[in-house]
Amino acid sequence: MQKDMFAVIKTGGKQYKVAANDLVRIEKIAGDKGDVVTFENVLMVGADADVTLGAPLVDGAAVAGEVVEQFRDKKVIVFKKKRRQGYRRKNGHRQELTLVRITEILTGGAKPSAKKAAAPKKAAAPKAEAAEAAQDKPAAKTAPAKKAADKAEAAPAAEKKETKAKAPAKKPAAKKAEKSADKE
Repeated sequence: MQKDMFAVIKTGGKQYKVAANDLVRIEKIAGDKGDVVTFENVLMVGADADVTLGAPLVDGAAVAGEVVEQFRDKKVIVFKKKRRQGYRRKNGHRQELTLVRITEILTGGAKPSAKKAAAPKKAAAPKAEAAEAAQDKPAAKTAPAKKAADKAEAAPAAEKKETKAKAPAKKPAAKKAEKSADKE
């Protein structure tokens, strides 16, 4: 690794220019604090005047980093309004981010020097594992049967409530008619 070596990596749909010991805020990747991650999507590697461009990626290049922190960014307010139409919508959004310290820039197919190097994964991977686990459980099939039984018991109670609600209401209009007849 040379002294002023830098690389341009692509992760989370964005590109970042990084060098050794840089702290980079990127979109969330899987990993806990202290985990080592490798970025294989290296678009450019350079050192001073010597620059290697990828087409689209540089062959054999990788960037190794360590996860420093998983956190959420400050809230961004999204406000929509159409004037004179009574249409207003206010939403907030907090982006989940990962703070990564770049440890080394590797070229020529070299491997990271850290113990465990895991490729960055999307945050949706745990959801897929949870879906697979839900399919394996036989208890999930018995739950709808209980719900159907509960609905059957609740149906007669709902019918009783409906009959009480249909009781005839008093007609205040008739009283007004009697008062007007008394005045004459």
